[in-house]
Amino acid sequence: MSQTNINIRIDDKLKQQFDALCEELGFTMSTAINIFAKAMIRHNGIPFEISLNSPNSKTLKAINDVNKGIGLSKIYDNADELFEDLDA
Repeated sequence: MSQTNINIRIDDKLKQQFDALCEELGFTMSTAINIFAKAMIRHNGIPFEISLNSPNSKTLKAINDVNKGIGLSKIYDNADELFEDLDA
């Protein structure tokens, strides 16, 4: 398949951020643009969002607490035990 070049103008800071994100996701900016173009054609519009889901500090603390067993609720053998505890 033959290829062609596309020249676009983009803010320098945006380009740096885009390049860094692409690298973190494991592909080049060129690959990202190709993915986007193919998906748009398939869906006849913008079909999806590609993002890194980085947990915030509150979520990271909660994950660490669970991994350490901190703040976990009691384990119940059945629903009746749970409701008895809730009513108490």
